[in-house]
Amino acid sequence: MSQTFYRKGFLALAVATAMGAASFAQAADIKIGVAGPMTGANASFGEQYMKGAQAAADAINAAGGVNGDKIVLTAYDDACEPKQAVAVANKAASDKVAGVVGHFCSSSTIPASEVYDEAGIIAITPGSTNPTVTERGLSAMFRMCGRDDQQGIVAGDYIVDVLKGKKVAVINDKDTYGKGLADATAKQLTARGVKPVLEEGLTRGEKDFSALVTKIRSVGADVVYFGGLHPEAGPLVRQLREQGLKDVKFMSDDGVVTDELVTTAGGAQYVDGVYMTFGADPRMLPDSKAVVEQFRKSGYEPEGYTLYAYASVQALAAGFNGAKSNKGEDAAKFLKAHPVKTVMGEKAWDTKGDLKVSDYVVYQWDKDGKYHQLEKQK
Repeated sequence: MSQTFYRKGFLALAVATAMGAASFAQAADIKIGVAGPMTGANASFGEQYMKGAQAAADAINAAGGVNGDKIVLTAYDDACEPKQAVAVANKAASDKVAGVVGHFCSSSTIPASEVYDEAGIIAITPGSTNPTVTERGLSAMFRMCGRDDQQGIVAGDYIVDVLKGKKVAVINDKDTYGKGLADATAKQLTARGVKPVLEEGLTRGEKDFSALVTKIRSVGADVVYFGGLHPEAGPLVRQLREQGLKDVKFMSDDGVVTDELVTTAGGAQYVDGVYMTFGADPRMLPDSKAVVEQFRKSGYEPEGYTLYAYASVQALAAGFNGAKSNKGEDAAKFLKAHPVKTVMGEKAWDTKGDLKVSDYVVYQWDKDGKYHQLEKQK
């Protein structure tokens, strides 16, 4: 099946899901929105969200639903654009969703969550890592992932301890997520005695990084760290290699956890050896074994944020069931007081809505265009 056909099929499914929920949801149904980039350069992450969320909703409904009600999902496309995120958040509120799985880009999650807070909607983001997401005192905003100030420490330490970086160029995409993570990594590098030799921003959507590569060469960088997403990471690493910087190590973040990195780079040969930080691979956990096998039997590999979205729906259901209420405020209070079992293991949250335990590790891409979790360094 071609990628184009598959992607069109996925988008059709997302639209059909939204239309179906609006047309056929019964009064007893509990509506949950899935918000993220369903279209645009980062649509692969929206696809992961929808695949995971739908599988979880199907399993929960088969087991009796939420307080006896059936979960009905609605897809909301923000295209990773903040203004569009606010618009879809308002639409979700008018649709009277009880909870939201989303958004993906932190720059979308932050403004959208203000709308959810005002409407009393509980939201769990599978992938937004900027600290601001949970630092504003919102009572019903949660994460199923870690924070950039945790991820940046892991990246900085790995660059110093394992990659032995001496001259590190830290690049970001000028977005809330990318810059926040790049700054956190630069801060940790500096704390470890390796002050970045270059800190530079690029613009999302940009494809020609010749001038930036020239700067990286001029400072003699031995490691390039990029805070951002795969549409820019791919072309950047390819141009580094094509312009002779083949021995410079390249490291990025959980914004490149998709096989689309290979596509945007122009081939597996360019991503071979690339490092990235991400949570410990949930596909390797005993709790996810049966779900992973089910996905694979259907012909889908649950990479990236698929299981994060699955776990987010499970957490919402556990919150509503535990509170014996379909109100967001009640579910939020329950989740902050009780750990819940998910496909990613038991999860517990602090009063801010952050996970009590973060598990960032380092991965490396290989010559076949696949990523693998590396063993933790002593």
